[in-house]
Amino acid sequence: MTDKIPVTVITGFLGAGKTTLVRHLLAHAQGRRIALIINEFGEMGVDREILAGCGDATCREEDMIELSNGCICCTVADEFIPTMQQLLSRDDRPDHIVIETSGLALPQPLIRAFNWPEIKSEVTIDGVVTVADAAALAEGRFASDEAAVDALRSADAMLDHETPLGELFEDQLVAADMVVLNKTDLVSASELDTIETHLRSEMRPGTGFVRARNGHVDVAALLGLGLATEDDLAGRESHHELEHGGDGHEHDDFDSFSITLDGVTGREHLLGAIERTIRDHDVLRLKGFAALPGMPSRLAIQAVGPRVTAYFDRPWRPGEAQRTALVVIGESPLDREAISASLADAGRPSH
Repeated sequence: MTDKIPVTVITGFLGAGKTTLVRHLLAHAQGRRIALIINEFGEMGVDREILAGCGDATCREEDMIELSNGCICCTVADEFIPTMQQLLSRDDRPDHIVIETSGLALPQPLIRAFNWPEIKSEVTIDGVVTVADAAALAEGRFASDEAAVDALRSADAMLDHETPLGELFEDQLVAADMVVLNKTDLVSASELDTIETHLRSEMRPGTGFVRARNGHVDVAALLGLGLATEDDLAGRESHHELEHGGDGHEHDDFDSFSITLDGVTGREHLLGAIERTIRDHDVLRLKGFAALPGMPSRLAIQAVGPRVTAYFDRPWRPGEAQRTALVVIGESPLDREAISASLADAGRPSH
């Protein structure tokens, strides 16, 4: 075990703050050489670009690997295993590996992959960390228990029955070795207590629990757990496994596409169009970068439900194409034509 490289798997629902948590880990690595595997759901590597802009020595380009050909739990054999083998074949092997899964990933197939002979002798899962969004939960989002929804906020029609989104959230909770309840500064103390009680009812006994703001968690609480999770699979079964007795799964309930806009006139106009699009077309998540007239830096955009955040993350690089590019994620099927038309209010779609 002492010769195996520890791996931390970070999962969680859309917009919970996984990327922010990873950036915090990289910035406080305490001398560890960390390799990062990012699983982007969509056609454009937005999360990788955000992390590459962190400016820390631990954010070396060669230590970041992006898996962008689909959800990591669906591409274990075709993409994840070869990627791990390539990483482990390097002369300068990392001290620790962090995997940021897609927000739509089931953790269970990935955990099982660490028992494959190709990698079991080389690496071990230090721990599975699931990030939950306190603000979303306080609004009654992604909770399957009607009584809990009523206690947090008036019931949302999407949560009046068991939904694929609710099941996925529960699957990510039950697979965790530690749950990080993020964005706690956005809700009241009484709401936090209620949310924590609900989450603990879905978690396996003995699962760790941490409250956090902006993904700031003591690195000592996340790295070096030494749990060898791949050898402790009991009780982590997904809804699909429990119902069908198998380990397969599907993501037909989700859809995503990317759009590039030309001629964006300004920040407020763009963000207003994004907010209207999310509200009118039931978009779950939208993220990307924008080029604003006269601005030397690119605008990073992250939107989950009704909340849209935007900040200038770094200057445009010399020779870099200055464009506005967005990824839209939602329940299938997305009305791509209508959503594109709505976003076009802020610019002209380019094809």
